Amino acid sequence: MIICRAPVRISFFGGGTDYPEYFLQEGGAVLATAIDKYCYLTASPFLNQLFDYAIRVSYRKVELARQVDEIEHRVFRECLKLCGFDGGIELHMMADLPSFTGLGSSSTFTVCLLQALHSFKGQFLTPQELAREAIYVERQLLRENVGCQDQVMAAFGGFNVVEFRTEEDFAVNRITLPPRRLAEFEQHLFLVFTGIQRKASDVVAPQLKRVKENTPALRRMRAMVDQGHEILTSQRPWREFGELLHRAWEAKRSLDGGVSNAEIDAMYARGQAAGAWGGKLLGAGAGGFLLFFAPPETHPQLTAAFASHQLLSVHVNAPGSQIIHS
Repeated sequence: MIICRAPVRISFFGGGTDYPEYFLQEGGAVLATAIDKYCYLTASPFLNQLFDYAIRVSYRKVELARQVDEIEHRVFRECLKLCGFDGGIELHMMADLPSFTGLGSSSTFTVCLLQALHSFKGQFLTPQELAREAIYVERQLLRENVGCQDQVMAAFGGFNVVEFRTEEDFAVNRITLPPRRLAEFEQHLFLVFTGIQRKASDVVAPQLKRVKENTPALRRMRAMVDQGHEILTSQRPWREFGELLHRAWEAKRSLDGGVSNAEIDAMYARGQAAGAWGGKLLGAGAGGFLLFFAPPETHPQLTAAFASHQLLSVHVNAPGSQIIHS
């Protein structure tokens, strides 16, 4: 049995500039980190000669298929076809967090599945090759309205500035912080689940129609990647990072009216009132996790302010997709 694990991510700056609709014209970049919450996938041989079906896949449901084209789950189906499978394999997916929460879990699953399938066949893919193939599956085969940062972060892991030139040409620049400063950074993170799950591809569709109109805002959001990197890698006060996150959230909200709503705005205001310097909704918008950046001494007030919501404690700089058992 092969067991693969790939991380989800938190994106701080530059989200929205990782779509080809923007970066092919202007160049894009994101500042993001993989976190210690994972998608897991097992792949094991299946003796299909002894059964009346050839492939078994399980996720929220179990599918027993005689051939790959019968599989309802689009990602399982297209990845199996791409990797040349017609039977003899059993796949199980598990995850630390649910889908549609703004942490890039859909792309993480695609990356994890592709690595497991290639490894099952004795093939090794570099993180670059794995990310490229996942982008190809999601954007070309599945025709999803997705950006390119989630696949890269799941494949590479780490704390990075990722620059995008084309769907296949991207550069991953590691952010190296002293252990003490990295620990301080983690202590300022406060994640709250809004309770709203949504499909990022649906949320971002209206934004992609407004790329030309939104170009000035997207340019500002791209510039914040460099500003955030400068704050992180210097000894500048953490408050500046939080205030920059606030400006990034304001810019993101300006892209389309569907990015936020009255409930999310009220939650954000509650976080500010409890002491957060800034924050943003993670992912495409309209739901998922709300990230606050706040001094550690305010976290008890934030916890009280969101007593009815699920909180999430995370560690940053998690490793990328890897085979943890074979």
